Amino acid sequence: MNAGRWWAMARKEALQLRRDRRSMGLAFLLPMALILLFGYAISFDVTNIELAVLDHDRSQQSDLLVERFTSSGYFRIVARMERDDDITPMLVGGRARLVMVIPADFSRHLLAGQPTAIQVLLDGGDANTATIAINYVEAIVAGFATDNRATPVPIRVASRVWYNETLQSVNMIVPGLIAVIMSIIAAMLTALTIAREWERGTMEQLAATPVHRLEVVLGKLMPYVGIGLIDVTLAVILGRVVFHVPFRGSLVLLGGLTLLFLVGALGLGMFISAALKSQVLATQMAILATYLPALLLSGFLFSIANMPLPLRLFTRIVPARYYITVTRGLFLKGVGLDVLWPDAVAMLLFATVGLGLATLAFRKEIA
Repeated sequence: MNAGRWWAMARKEALQLRRDRRSMGLAFLLPMALILLFGYAISFDVTNIELAVLDHDRSQQSDLLVERFTSSGYFRIVARMERDDDITPMLVGGRARLVMVIPADFSRHLLAGQPTAIQVLLDGGDANTATIAINYVEAIVAGFATDNRATPVPIRVASRVWYNETLQSVNMIVPGLIAVIMSIIAAMLTALTIAREWERGTMEQLAATPVHRLEVVLGKLMPYVGIGLIDVTLAVILGRVVFHVPFRGSLVLLGGLTLLFLVGALGLGMFISAALKSQVLATQMAILATYLPALLLSGFLFSIANMPLPLRLFTRIVPARYYITVTRGLFLKGVGLDVLWPDAVAMLLFATVGLGLATLAFRKEIA
């Protein structure tokens, strides 16, 4: 290793990158655009559920129950029906996701302290929304019954939510998005580096220099590591300013663990670039190797604990899994290295493997 040759290679790559406007746009504009787009588009919060009401009782108590639903913020009334025959067209036509039928003896039984029931019909085409809507309905009806002493409630539950007190999904999504997007962008950026040298015919000049292949790999990585750190910094600012996601951890720790993650992701992209020697193929392979695993197998959208055993084992080689744990832990919980050290070790191993594969795959020989 020679620091002068290493620095010269890094400077050359930075100058080449600065002249490539498409790569600069990919490096800075695309991550921010994706975070804004996905931050607003992806949400697990279910609100404004379309509710149709068929009230056979038409009493003060039934009106109070309906008001409970509308004032909760989870439901909005789209229709008040007159007949049972209106229920099926309402659900089939998609005008309502939920139909609530209040029986004619609802208030009489309620005031008499007798058991009573309401009928709730849901459109199960969207299973996630239907499941959440059922939970909302049960909670609202239970609260209404307790306030009106319709049924005895021997046990009262006092719950408290930690870390994400408002239960807003954006607080979980934005930290995960940083990990997913950076894994994709990092691999895509370096997937073009060595392949670009082959396609432009400059590999002959590089082969004629005394630069060691490890110096080439490290030198080419340096500018992209800087870009990645800038992108993560901007993403954290966006998360705080635009989406109001709390950040409770250490910025220094986030920077150090981000560096480990970026080195591994950039090394993977460079390995793909050196192995394929084609910018088009390298870009496609980088997307395939990072996008689907980071999106589906990292715990970003789906819980790893609910996956089949073979997939749970496969997620252990997905780097974004560990970085998502880091970002969510630092954003929401404010944990330290005493909690995150297993993920730090995994990313350190990933960075070592990424650099090693890139160095082994790079050849200065001209075939």
